[in-house]
Amino acid sequence: MRLFQNHWQLSSRVLGEQEKSQKIGGGQMWSLSSRREKRTTQTITSHRYGSLMSIPGKILEKIIKEVVCKHLETNAVIANSQHGFTKNKSCQTNLISFFDRVTSWVDTGNAVDVAYLDFSKAFDKVPHDLLANKLVKCGLDKTTVRWICNWLSKRTRRVLTNASSSSWKEVTSGVPQGSVLGPVLFNIFINDLDEGLEGTIIKFADDTKLGGIANTPEERSIIQNDLDRLERWAETNKMKFNRDKCKILHFGTKNGMQRYRMGDAWLDSSTCEKDLGVLVDNKLNMSQQCDAAAKKANGILACINRGIASRSREVMLRLYSALVRPHLEYCVQFWSPQLKGDVDKLECVQRRATKMIKGLENKPYEERLKERGMFSLQKRRLRGDMMAMYKYVRGSHREGGSKIVFCCPAD
Repeated sequence: MRLFQNHWQLSSRVLGEQEKSQKIGGGQMWSLSSRREKRTTQTITSHRYGSLMSIPGKILEKIIKEVVCKHLETNAVIANSQHGFTKNKSCQTNLISFFDRVTSWVDTGNAVDVAYLDFSKAFDKVPHDLLANKLVKCGLDKTTVRWICNWLSKRTRRVLTNASSSSWKEVTSGVPQGSVLGPVLFNIFINDLDEGLEGTIIKFADDTKLGGIANTPEERSIIQNDLDRLERWAETNKMKFNRDKCKILHFGTKNGMQRYRMGDAWLDSSTCEKDLGVLVDNKLNMSQQCDAAAKKANGILACINRGIASRSREVMLRLYSALVRPHLEYCVQFWSPQLKGDVDKLECVQRRATKMIKGLENKPYEERLKERGMFSLQKRRLRGDMMAMYKYVRGSHREGGSKIVFCCPAD
């Protein structure tokens, strides 16, 4: 603890070169591990890098993060549109909040256009000087800002892949991926992205969606103007949109299929996009997502069947609960199946899993569930719906719940 206190005191003044070399926790040099983002290509641009930070450094980062997050929460600095790395928010709250508005527009007969925006290497391109200015603007004290600036500055890094390594190079931009503090700093940096926009925008870290009603040329012009503002924000903040990955989804039966551009590039339209891991199509039909979830879960179940010799109840249930069922229930309160075919498709995965347990092969599905103290996936979804409803009405999501329309069946 004394080491951390001394380090904090050093950061309260401008550090000299000798003091810089005393930065703890891999503060000056760190290595990167490489993982391939796509299996279809071997190019260097298909790799993402994560920092291998030291444990003492991460402990100190956590201390600083608690100070920063407390300030952000107390002063409501981070916009409500940000759902990434934010207390009481998640991928599910992001999807529910945004598409509650989209579906309400579509249900009233409106055409709706949604732009899926993708930043190119967002975390790696954050300019340190602009980030420092935004840290000051959000009201953080000078000692904390100076410590963060020293933590980011004069870093070097190298890339390790297999048994080879590159030479050390100085890092001139970006927040370290794999660090504790990096996501919070990125949220602060991108916080002013919303300013001046007329449409509805929502973010999960750098994953951004922009949507609005598109019935008339004037309304479609508002969406285009917002895209122009976002392009100018990217230029001002030295960021860049990956225009090839930015897509437009058109919702509504009377949609005019307007084309939009970012800068001098026209954005492609799409009929289905993966939104935070959930497939969303332009008809708001979740059958594709049900197919994808069932296919993924069945594939993992097949691997368990081939690779695990034991069929004991303890082993099979733990493997199913840890590796298979999460794919069937990820953000399911958003995409919960309504068609009987989709419901049965998901339930079949659990039927198959319980049938693999030794001693239960020839028993009916309901009896297998009862014997193991399990519930059907449909009942688990109902329980999840009730828990989510409570959070929106009385729990941690009350603020977001006030803007969501809940439909209750008539007596």
